[in-house]
Amino acid sequence: MTDHTTLTRRTTLAGATALALAPLAALAQGAPADGPAHGRGPAQVTGLVYEDRGAKGRRGPDDPGLPDVLVSNGREVVRTDAQGRYALPIGDEAVIFVIKPTGFALPLGPDGLPHFSCLHQPAGTPPDLALRYPGIAPTGPLPASVDFGLVRRPESGDFAVVLFTDPQPESHAELTFVRDTAVARVLGTPGAFDTVAFGMTTGDILFDDLSLYPRQNRIIAQIGVPWFHLGGNHDLNFEAPDAHYSRETFKRTFGAPYYALEHGGVLFLMLDNVNYLGAHTANAGRGGRYEGRIGERQLAFVENLLGQTPADRLVVVAMHIPLTNDLGPDDPANSTADRAQLLRLLAGRPSVSVSGHTHTTEHHYLGPDGRAGATGDDAHHHHILTAVSGSWWSGPPDRRGIATADSRDGTPHGFHVLSITGGRRYTTRYVPASDDAGRQMRIVLESQFHADDLARLPDTRLYELLGATIPAESAAGTNVVVNLFDGGPRSRVSFRIGDGPLVPMTRTRRPDPFVAALYARNAATKKSWVKAEPCSHLWVARLPRDLRAGTHRLTVEATDEYGRPHRDGLVLELVDGAARAG
Repeated sequence: MTDHTTLTRRTTLAGATALALAPLAALAQGAPADGPAHGRGPAQVTGLVYEDRGAKGRRGPDDPGLPDVLVSNGREVVRTDAQGRYALPIGDEAVIFVIKPTGFALPLGPDGLPHFSCLHQPAGTPPDLALRYPGIAPTGPLPASVDFGLVRRPESGDFAVVLFTDPQPESHAELTFVRDTAVARVLGTPGAFDTVAFGMTTGDILFDDLSLYPRQNRIIAQIGVPWFHLGGNHDLNFEAPDAHYSRETFKRTFGAPYYALEHGGVLFLMLDNVNYLGAHTANAGRGGRYEGRIGERQLAFVENLLGQTPADRLVVVAMHIPLTNDLGPDDPANSTADRAQLLRLLAGRPSVSVSGHTHTTEHHYLGPDGRAGATGDDAHHHHILTAVSGSWWSGPPDRRGIATADSRDGTPHGFHVLSITGGRRYTTRYVPASDDAGRQMRIVLESQFHADDLARLPDTRLYELLGATIPAESAAGTNVVVNLFDGGPRSRVSFRIGDGPLVPMTRTRRPDPFVAALYARNAATKKSWVKAEPCSHLWVARLPRDLRAGTHRLTVEATDEYGRPHRDGLVLELVDGAARAG
């Protein structure tokens, strides 16, 4: 048995011994999120972080050790010494990972996955769990030195990150939808993604069928940048009795379930806040119950890491379950119970966090107590991202046969891009994944008093309810309804008729009438749990009372959460009742 193990994909695939398989199994977290490792194990792990000058995947005679690189066991965080060596306490089962520093790259496998962690799980996944999808092979005894190679690579403080969440394909057909929408949009937009340094998927990579991981990885690899993954509640091994072994297939495939990296002077915290409560707990639904909780061990890791990070450095936190959300801010399955503890650790630092899970698009500004609605400059910005799968791949097929998948808050399915400027400032932007041509809003007109109810009736003509041809006598009672897809509390929306004055619109929490009507008319194409939910980015105002019959230009002007302008419009036809036409 060798004394050194260096984390590379090459050795994981080629090696036949338990030790050679250890880097692949490194993708594990040995102890439960809130408890000690089982039993008594070796007192510490030691190793080396070195510069892989030839990008060989193994240390050569001229590859020096790298000082001041952070390494963690999932709780403690230490810096390598002048020779690049480190030592960390370790229990019976543990994961050790390097935190990529600015100016270096991680080794990548042919699947495009970055490799940065090593598992110590001597017995592997307990066979008596009878997991449906493969877990961790036994790693054997801990090697004398667990080493990590990094490749030196210059990094600018101006860069972008592609943010996917909830692709959630339930079948190979739906994985094809992911390929031909979100992935194709990234590949097929010349220049739009030139500054992308890496990508991430913040959970629900799949929809319970974990055998789809290999194909998913091959598809994502074609984007051509390193891609980091976090697990969602649909990436669990449901046969596990609790959280302890619920990430075995994920860890075998992707790496440590929570970790961190630096890029361009920005710290990225990648957290796993899905706490699996088991399949046999009360009120367990499909697969089992879970709650949003970061847990004491991860919070200790965050605290220790931030203690080694300058206070003025931008921190981007990614997770699956939102810190809070509009539909159920205190629902334990849809919000994070210990968010206030995380926010206290981030207090005084520039930070932003992103999540998925709810299949809605939301912006929240949180105070130190974790409550939304904070208005000060020190409020923490939490962004719930648009789901790649939208309405879980529900809805009528488009001309390609792909589900239109409009989300339950009316946002077309898609993804976001995080842009960093100077390593300090950030913005996000929403990108529709299918055929919306980059539009950032939808405008409909409600000329019926009970339009919300009528829109749900499949036998009502949609253009009569929401279209831009309305009777002149109904104009004064007609609402202009705008869904600014990525809007939030700081967005502003107005409309004007022709060259007339801007009319401010009111942000109104209610279902988007368009998506309510879409679901009602296509009930056979949607999954059973999908329904229109109140939207947090809907604006409403009445048409002017003095508007006369005729043809008018209606223009909507908006500013988003970052103050950027957006503009869209439609042609409004007011017709006399006798002359009305569709």
